[in-house]
Amino acid sequence: MTGASRGLGRALADGLARDGWQLVIDGRDPDALAAARRELPGDVVAVAGDIGDPDHRAELITTAAETGPLELLVHNAGILGPSPLPPLSAFPLDELWRLLDLTVVAPLALTQLALPFLRPRGGSIVAISSDAAVEAYPGWGGYGAAKAALDHAMRVLAVEEPAVRVWAVDPGDLRTRMHQEAFPGEDISDRPQPETVVPAFLRLLASRPASGRLRLSSLDLVTA
Repeated sequence: MTGASRGLGRALADGLARDGWQLVIDGRDPDALAAARRELPGDVVAVAGDIGDPDHRAELITTAAETGPLELLVHNAGILGPSPLPPLSAFPLDELWRLLDLTVVAPLALTQLALPFLRPRGGSIVAISSDAAVEAYPGWGGYGAAKAALDHAMRVLAVEEPAVRVWAVDPGDLRTRMHQEAFPGEDISDRPQPETVVPAFLRLLASRPASGRLRLSSLDLVTA
């Protein structure tokens, strides 16, 4: 699982560990990742690094393969982009390239490394998406475009890899640091905590529905 040091990734890692999964987790901040590792129950291996780094991706897959059968890959790592969120007319293009790299290219590169292990076991891939991938919210053009590209890449991957379940999952608005960065200075205490969607995530893995785009909070298939 990538991006597991805080927020939704941290909550999902805790839920998976308590459900009996052996985990290999990563995060860019080594101190935050180490703190998460200390607090997580069960068999958890932490590998600090940036998912955009090819050497880090290779280390993640090697570690996962050595830890146990690789059956699940969760793409949660990502960035918001500039804060406050700028309109597309003024969006810094270097920031857009970085968004696309970390949101689409890096997860695909990690997936390519993981597929030889996932195919024989009928494994699963989860890519954390957003409603910004399908809705036109002012200021969310860069982030939303990157998530939309990730969604479509996962759709095509599902067709090309029928032995593997592939889900793009929209968890809904949650009370996370990234969401706060999208609304600097605003009160986001009305958003639910990330832990609230973990049971639905575990139900998804247990029920293994057909590949597709899902709303994690309800498991309703999104056809948009």
